[in-house]
Amino acid sequence: MHLAVPGPTSKGPAEKFTGDVYLNALHGAEHPSRLASAMVRFTPGARTHWHSHPVGQTLHCTDGTGLVANRDGEVILMRAGDTVYTPAGEEHWHGATRDSLMCHLALVEHDAGQTATWFEPVTEDDYRAAHATTHPETFNEQR
Repeated sequence: MHLAVPGPTSKGPAEKFTGDVYLNALHGAEHPSRLASAMVRFTPGARTHWHSHPVGQTLHCTDGTGLVANRDGEVILMRAGDTVYTPAGEEHWHGATRDSLMCHLALVEHDAGQTATWFEPVTEDDYRAAHATTHPETFNEQR
């Protein structure tokens, strides 16, 4: 047993995130474990690019309000205390709503050292559509 001290805060790289995102590594899948975890903080409107995970991903929202969306157009509004699971291979993105910070714990398992496959950025149209699905009154007021 040992205390796992979080890694230093780093800014999420532009090739994986849109907007200001900050990461703290929590656990790095030390053998024999395959579980990696991080605390990820999103400023309003910030989000990941499209991506998938070879063994799936669990997101546990600790603060604020966020969105999780997949290629099929399904959108989940995630609030503090909510947990969302994306299955292996499902292309998705997640991030903060336009009017709230959001922090989540991201839990993924390594598969032969790989945790994610990254794709293109989420377009403004895709982000607005997801936001409108979960916040129709806010979306209509801000148009």
